[in-house]
Amino acid sequence: MKSVIIGTAGHIDHGKTALVKALTGIDADRLEEEKRRGITIDIGFAHLELVLPDGETLRLGFVDVPGHERFVRNMLAGVGGIDVVLLVIAADESIKPQTREHFDICRLLSVRRGIAVLTKSDLVDRETLDVVRMETEEFLRNSFLDPAHSPIVAVSALTGAGLDDLRDALVKVAAEIPAKDSTALARLPIDRVFTMKGFGAVVTGTLVSGTIRKEEELEVFPAGQRVRVRGVQVHGQPAEEAVAGQRTALNLAGVSTQAMARGMVLAPPSTFHPSSRIDVSLALLSSARPLKDRARVHLHAYTFETIATVSLYGKKQLSPGETAFAHLRLAEPTLLLPADRFIIRQFSPVTTIGGGVVLDPLARRPTMRDTGRAAFLETLERGDRVEVLAAMTERAILGLTFDEIVARTGWLENEIRAAANRCGGYRVWRFSI
Repeated sequence: MKSVIIGTAGHIDHGKTALVKALTGIDADRLEEEKRRGITIDIGFAHLELVLPDGETLRLGFVDVPGHERFVRNMLAGVGGIDVVLLVIAADESIKPQTREHFDICRLLSVRRGIAVLTKSDLVDRETLDVVRMETEEFLRNSFLDPAHSPIVAVSALTGAGLDDLRDALVKVAAEIPAKDSTALARLPIDRVFTMKGFGAVVTGTLVSGTIRKEEELEVFPAGQRVRVRGVQVHGQPAEEAVAGQRTALNLAGVSTQAMARGMVLAPPSTFHPSSRIDVSLALLSSARPLKDRARVHLHAYTFETIATVSLYGKKQLSPGETAFAHLRLAEPTLLLPADRFIIRQFSPVTTIGGGVVLDPLARRPTMRDTGRAAFLETLERGDRVEVLAAMTERAILGLTFDEIVARTGWLENEIRAAANRCGGYRVWRFSI
């Protein structure tokens, strides 16, 4: 059964939660305050099963996010693991500020596929709907949601109009999503922690890689505490295991809810190392103000958030629209791996200004003498496994152990051995396997 995670995005009161409920029958607003105020405050979840053209069952997990500008930090905790975005634009209001900010976030997180949904179509006449559609087409042109290859679907959650078209579009888009790697080392960024009567501590999240099974032992990062998986649920149903790409709930033994929090990560024990220094490729939005060296920013990666200090390599300032290598010193350690995406927001006032990709999750403190750092980061960004492994070992004075390579890359043993065998010459003996 193929699993795909769908995330909503868009301005407040444009009908994201109503759309998810109309599609799935599940109200993703679970908090009493949300129901009382009539707005989404925190991320919510729903699920739906559809059938692909080849007869395979498609399991869709929905992550519904708040649209209010005050709750963008909660929105960011939900979109890190999505495969497809539903960019929701109300037909009676068209494109608004959080439409733009949420869309920028999706682009910075390298979301590749999605559907633009014109909600509340029952509130406008045909002429107005056509105008909003044209405005949406212009807004999305030359992006991953360019109307030349990505659908725009008008719907009404109230009357049901267009919902069948949207389901058909979801099936087509989801069929193009490659399956996540269930054989990789498991990582589950935690987005909810709660106690269930009779069971104890329960955590939920989107499993971004690997497989987690019942009775398996995991480690909580960055705390380092060991836990046992007492039970697994996938989309609300008991299961023997959860695989990458699924919304997952784990009943944990050996830990209390007080010791767990959103932003922590579950992974195999004694495998990774949390870090408060990372080297990255950093991109600044063209709409942002210049970013100065040593600036402080809010950093968001999956469900984790903290304050980070930006040290630019070879620059005193990053101009709007530019990309550069940078070193980020985090106020709190976390578990990240190469290719993980992140978002940065201005320290004050808090607005989204850029994002990027992790290159070295266990970076050293920058020094003036490290003149080869830029070339090394260029290799990490563009090189294949052989080139990356060769560059890593050349910079390791005492060589690299197998465990160190795993912690820095997330590669499996067979992947490391294959790359080592292709390195050739002196490089092979410089690390022990």
